[in-house]
Amino acid sequence: MADIKIGRMMLGAVQTNCYFIYREGTNRVVFFDPADSGSYIYEQLKNRGFEVGAIYLTHAHFDHIWGCNELKDLSGAKVYAYEDERKLCEDSTANVSAQAGRPYTVRVDEYLRDGQVCTEGDISFRVIHTPGHTVGSCCYYIEEAGMLICGDTLFCESVGRTDLPTGSESTLLRSISDKLMVLPDETKVYPGHGTSTTIGYERDNNPFIMY
Repeated sequence: MADIKIGRMMLGAVQTNCYFIYREGTNRVVFFDPADSGSYIYEQLKNRGFEVGAIYLTHAHFDHIWGCNELKDLSGAKVYAYEDERKLCEDSTANVSAQAGRPYTVRVDEYLRDGQVCTEGDISFRVIHTPGHTVGSCCYYIEEAGMLICGDTLFCESVGRTDLPTGSESTLLRSISDKLMVLPDETKVYPGHGTSTTIGYERDNNPFIMY
């Protein structure tokens, strides 16, 4: 079977990493965290011959959702988020979009559970609930490709902030230790901001991780 490929767009006021995955030789993508300008995302993908099959959120902070509804409307794709993230999806104060000057809520079609395996076309990935940055933060583990799309849970040599609504530092560090550091060292980590990394590199070099 052809390889799974990953692409990235950096969008929005804080240069959020928006990822999309697809099977080589196909034109259907799964899009993660449309940070801003859904029309731009849609047109860029369309110009490359891609169509959006589904939209998944790692969490619902404003800088990961501002393009979501527009991309949903243009593409017809369903939107998925973790079940504990419902309040942030529906409350512009909780997701900090109101404080950022653009109040925004997300129209989610389906809420996900920990351990749920999602299949989009011929690509499957597992939902890993990693609360801490927000109560409903989650990561998506594409085991076949050795990829982890982790939002703002884990960064290269750092971790997500925990001073916004529903955040908890102790919960975040426990999530990383118990849920992410058990993945294979070679797992490629794709965070919501900054450069990609690997689980093995973070285990050895991340000052926030005691493992």
